[in-house]
Amino acid sequence: MPYLLISTQIRLETGPTMVGDEHSDPHLMSILGATKRSTLGNNFCEYYVNDAPRVVLDKLESLGYRVVSMTGVGQTLVWCLHRE
Repeated sequence: MPYLLISTQIRLETGPTMVGDEHSDPHLMSILGATKRSTLGNNFCEYYVNDAPRVVLDKLESLGYRVVSMTGVGQTLVWCLHRE
């Protein structure tokens, strides 16, 4: 899975950071220390870590991921990463 999206709410810039969905690579999620959560009202799960996005980006860079793009969507910051 070469592409990865991570995001956080603007008011939560220090974490937690959403690092994957229910179909994400379980091995990568364990390396990041992510836990799977389901929010009340959603019929899907997401992986979260308590780290700030900067810390997550540093970890992913050491694993070979590079930021392709970054944007703000409403009150959410989103990064798209790719690994060769």
